[in-house]
Amino acid sequence: MVLSQHARFYTRFAILFLITSTTILYYATSKKESISLKTPFYEKQIASKSPDKQYFKNVTKVKTIPVTNEKFDGKVYSFGNRIEKIKLAVVLCGERLNQTVVTLKSAVIFSRKSLHFIIIVDDINHALLKQKLLEWPSAILERLSFEIHPINFPNGSEGDEWKKLFKLCACQRLFLPSILHHIDSLLYVDTDVLFLRPVEELWEHFYRMNSSHIAALCPEHEDFATGWYNRFARHPFYEPLGVNSGVMLMNLTRMRTFQWETYLPSIMKEYRLNIVWGDQDIVNIIFHFHPEKLYLFPCEWNFRPDHCMYSNVCKTAEKNGIAVIHGNRGVFLNNKQPAFKAIFQAMLQYNLEDDPILHFLEPVKLYLKQTVNTNCGKYLSTVISSIHPKILEKTSKR
Repeated sequence: MVLSQHARFYTRFAILFLITSTTILYYATSKKESISLKTPFYEKQIASKSPDKQYFKNVTKVKTIPVTNEKFDGKVYSFGNRIEKIKLAVVLCGERLNQTVVTLKSAVIFSRKSLHFIIIVDDINHALLKQKLLEWPSAILERLSFEIHPINFPNGSEGDEWKKLFKLCACQRLFLPSILHHIDSLLYVDTDVLFLRPVEELWEHFYRMNSSHIAALCPEHEDFATGWYNRFARHPFYEPLGVNSGVMLMNLTRMRTFQWETYLPSIMKEYRLNIVWGDQDIVNIIFHFHPEKLYLFPCEWNFRPDHCMYSNVCKTAEKNGIAVIHGNRGVFLNNKQPAFKAIFQAMLQYNLEDDPILHFLEPVKLYLKQTVNTNCGKYLSTVISSIHPKILEKTSKR
């Protein structure tokens, strides 16, 4: 009886083993690649760094830019329509991308008119600049257009010399009449310039120029005691105190008629060893011999550390407020002039979607209070009221 039970047990065990091994053998010899019915999901997140935490408050919003607004002819990229707009030009080379964007942002904040940016840029910054501008809010892009050109100097060794004179690509502005043959007039600014009043107010000076004027600039200094050109220049300059080229109204049509660029090679050849401030010195040399071609606008439109570091010498800024602040000599980024750096930091942190009064004007006032131990800090703290809230209210309600 016991043997019979054992026999049945081993028989069943053998049958189970046979079935199991057969099944395993079947799947092992007929295995195919498995195909998942689920499509893999890849999530792409694009986020730009910004000191302003409010930047991401509308991160779920989708901004659509009409493709028809963009054009690229293989050389020049353009966005929007530039017809009947104030034209603002900058040159971007090297590591000045963020500073350039802040400059353009300041123009947008205060302007009540449509703007057209003309940006001459090196290869390394072209795509990055385009991306940063197209990330701006749709409400801004609707009243903005821009064109991005490649750096363009004369060919050969002469072009290399122009490119490296003073600061990288700074001399590019000298060749704008031929590069931008389709543009009649523009406002050129350095990339260390911030607007504190509407761009169109400076543009109005075009209408105050007479038929002989080809450009407009601000004096380099306001007094002889601290003037650089009248004390140290070893080349001709616009008298009596020279001019600063960081903010320049340019009537390109008249400059072409004047044959502006034909003067450049001979000036470079004769004064190359005496030039200290690069393209600015060349501009001074030209207008020394042709003073009737230059219109002067007041220092409030090109306010620099020299206007306040020793004493307050820009009288029109005391009366009308500062319209454009120029952080030359790197004062927006270094610690030599904390008041200038404070204004730049406030503009850097400001987000175009935020209230400009609350998120720009108020921080500026707070930052400047920390700089009143310097001459420029004291001065700027008092005249910053020139940024009148009514101006910002109009821009924030556009």
